[in-house]
Amino acid sequence: MESVLFGIGVTALAGALATIAGAAEDTESNIGSQGDPNSQVQLAPQMGYIHRIYNKAVSGEPPAYGLWVTISAGVAWAFMATGMNPVLALVIASALAIFVQGVYATTAYLGRTASLAKFEQPVYIDVIKSVTTVTMAHAFVAVFPAVVMCYLLIAALGHPFPLPLLGIVWGIALGAAGSATGNPFYGKERQYQSQKFGAGVPISASGNIVRYAEAGQRSSLDNGWFTAKLAGPASGICFGLIVFLEIWRTVLFEDVASGWGAIIAGVVIILIFTIIDRYVEVWARKNYGPYQAEATEEVSA
Repeated sequence: MESVLFGIGVTALAGALATIAGAAEDTESNIGSQGDPNSQVQLAPQMGYIHRIYNKAVSGEPPAYGLWVTISAGVAWAFMATGMNPVLALVIASALAIFVQGVYATTAYLGRTASLAKFEQPVYIDVIKSVTTVTMAHAFVAVFPAVVMCYLLIAALGHPFPLPLLGIVWGIALGAAGSATGNPFYGKERQYQSQKFGAGVPISASGNIVRYAEAGQRSSLDNGWFTAKLAGPASGICFGLIVFLEIWRTVLFEDVASGWGAIIAGVVIILIFTIIDRYVEVWARKNYGPYQAEATEEVSA
C-alpha cells in the first residue's frame, strides 16, 4: 500500500512538471512562430506583407523538442555517471541544451528571412536581440521540468529505460502536445484576428496576417503574451494529463494480470476520451452550426 501511495505522489509531481513544460513549450513555439502557423509568416512577405514576426521554424515541434530534451537528458546522464549531484547535473544540462536551441533559432531566423530578401523582407537586428533570448528562456522552462520528470521515473519508480531514451520519448510527446493543442489558437485566432470569427481564411487572404498591434507594429512578444493567456495553459493541461494518466495506470495496474491490467486501463481511458470528444463535437455543431455571414440591411436615405 505504501508503495502505491508513493507511486501516486510521484505521478502527481510528474503531472505538475509536465503541465509547466507544456505551457512553456507552446508559449516558446508561438513566440518564435514555429510549427504549423509558420507557413503564413513565411508566406506574408511573398504576398507583399512585410512584418516583424520572428520566423524560426527549425523543424516541427515534436522533433525539435525531442532534440532539446534528449540533449539535456544525455548530458545530465553523462554528468551523473561521473558522480555529479543530480540537481546540478539536470540544471547545467538543460542550460547547455538551450544554448543549442538558441543557435538553431538564430540561424533559422536569419536563413529563412534572408531567403525572403527579394520580397524586401528585412532582417531586424532588434528582433533577434529581443526575441531570441525570450524563446531561450521559455525553452528552458519547458525542457528542465521535462528532464526532471524523466529522472523521477527512473530514480523514484525504477523505470528500466536510460535517461536519454526517456528524453527522446517524452520530448517528442511534449512537442506534439503543444503543436496539436496550442498552435490553432495562434495560427487561427491571433494571426487572423481581422477575419470574422468562424469564417475561416479564404485563399485571397493567405499571408495577410495581422501585423499591427494596439500601438505600432505587432511583435512576437505580443504573441507570447496572447499565448500565455489560453493556448499555453491548454497545452500544459494536455501534456500534464498525458503524463499523469500514463504513469497512473502503470502504477495502479501494472501488477494486474501480468501487466495486461495497465494495457486494458489505457484502452479504457482512450475510449472514454473518444466518447467525450465526440459528444463535445456534436454538441458544438448542433448549437453553433456552420458559419453564416451576418445579414446587413441597406439603409435607404
